[in-house]
Amino acid sequence: MSLADHAEATGTTAFVPDPRLTNEDLAPAEKRNWKVFDLFALWMSDVHNLGNYTFAAGLLVLGMNVWQVFTSLLVGFVIIYVGMNWMGKIGQRHGVPFPVVSRISFGIWGANIPAVIRAVIAIMWYGIQTYLASVAVNIMLLAAWPGLESWTHDSFLGLHHLGWITFVALWLIQALIISQGMESVRKFQDFCGPAIWIVMIALAVWILAKADWTISLTSTPNPVSVGEQWRQWFGAIGLVLATYGTLMLNFCDFSRFAPDYKTVKRGNFWGLPINSTAFVVVSVIVTAGSIEVFGKAITDPAYLVAEIGNTWILVLGALTFAIATMGVNIVANFVSPAYDLANVWPQKITFKVGGMISTVAALVVTPWNLFSNPTVVQYFLGGLGAFLGPLFGVIMLDYFWVKRGRIDVDALFNAEPGSRYYYRKGVNPKALWAFLPAAAVSAVLALVSYFSAVAPYSWFIGTALAAGLYAVLCRDERAGAGSASGVGSDKAVEPTVAEG
Repeated sequence: MSLADHAEATGTTAFVPDPRLTNEDLAPAEKRNWKVFDLFALWMSDVHNLGNYTFAAGLLVLGMNVWQVFTSLLVGFVIIYVGMNWMGKIGQRHGVPFPVVSRISFGIWGANIPAVIRAVIAIMWYGIQTYLASVAVNIMLLAAWPGLESWTHDSFLGLHHLGWITFVALWLIQALIISQGMESVRKFQDFCGPAIWIVMIALAVWILAKADWTISLTSTPNPVSVGEQWRQWFGAIGLVLATYGTLMLNFCDFSRFAPDYKTVKRGNFWGLPINSTAFVVVSVIVTAGSIEVFGKAITDPAYLVAEIGNTWILVLGALTFAIATMGVNIVANFVSPAYDLANVWPQKITFKVGGMISTVAALVVTPWNLFSNPTVVQYFLGGLGAFLGPLFGVIMLDYFWVKRGRIDVDALFNAEPGSRYYYRKGVNPKALWAFLPAAAVSAVLALVSYFSAVAPYSWFIGTALAAGLYAVLCRDERAGAGSASGVGSDKAVEPTVAEG
């Protein structure tokens, strides 16, 4: 049911959304067919990837033991679970994607600020993740067919010929999937989410059997002091928050398709504290097993699979890791810029068009060159990533504390001066005054080596600082809303959709 249809059904004056602010993809979701398993599989797709495997395995190498890695990441995923439920509630209740949710706090035009920041980060990482998946495929192809090594001698634009073939192949497959829209994304992640569990369990059984089923859960290849272990324990929690802060910001892009909030919470519960923690524990156990078997920690599963030496297993491993990485890429790095770019020019850019722009941009930036340049990864992408916490802080505090969840959905698509979310020329200055200094502090903490001890906590610090500043700036506004009659000045509009 559209906004206009809802008005007709309730006997109110039909509201006509401003075409500069809406299209079919940005309007409240009509189809609510994402069930618990779909959200559970979404988290499997997002977590089951090479990056998370090497992150968890790296903690073991740095000096933490299996139990310490398990408890730190469990705490981190529980915190993420709470944050995802907050953003998930907004998306499920009102049925709109992240850039439209951003209009509530940043204004109808100011919403493009968080949307563009999120889109740029996602596009860059979309290309980098595709490249990393191609590297994993290359490793196993070369192990299975050594003759392909001759294809790695010459390069074009910084990438050898075999790399180009695997990268473009993965790029085309992803482009084909996302060109079909969100329903295609849902079906794909329902498949690829569980797929890597099969390989991970098989890999764990194989390495444990090779180690005679005896690995230590309390030792580490690089023992450190107790104080350093505690520092790493808290640092791991902070890094998990920073890693998932990207998707936490735009999780409403997915929860908007859930039929009720209970579905969102259940899907998040099984996908985050349960599945995500289980995956990293298996990753660490496999890494600990590699120490027993090979005398060294192999933190890249692609290299570990290559050690098996069986051609068909190598091929299966290559396909599985490629599918897993494409899964996280589509979930974390495609859906967001597709909506974000659509929000910039809704009359010309739909979700599919925005997605195609994102995929082309991810190829044009030659991500292998980006990834090989530490300056780009650390200072550009790291700096932009530090902005995500302050954005989350402003949006969450505005919705739950200032607005108290009472939102006029129609006004999110109204560009008339004086409308509820027009603020000042379409931008909420209070949101900017809270966001900009908090983002600056967060970026300094994340990027300046002098603050390396607190760098893992930059996301949390930026979030808390932005929320605190915004609370001070909006204290009068909240007091006024609380003293207003009834439900206040906002209309508590539930999603104008048919729940399925």
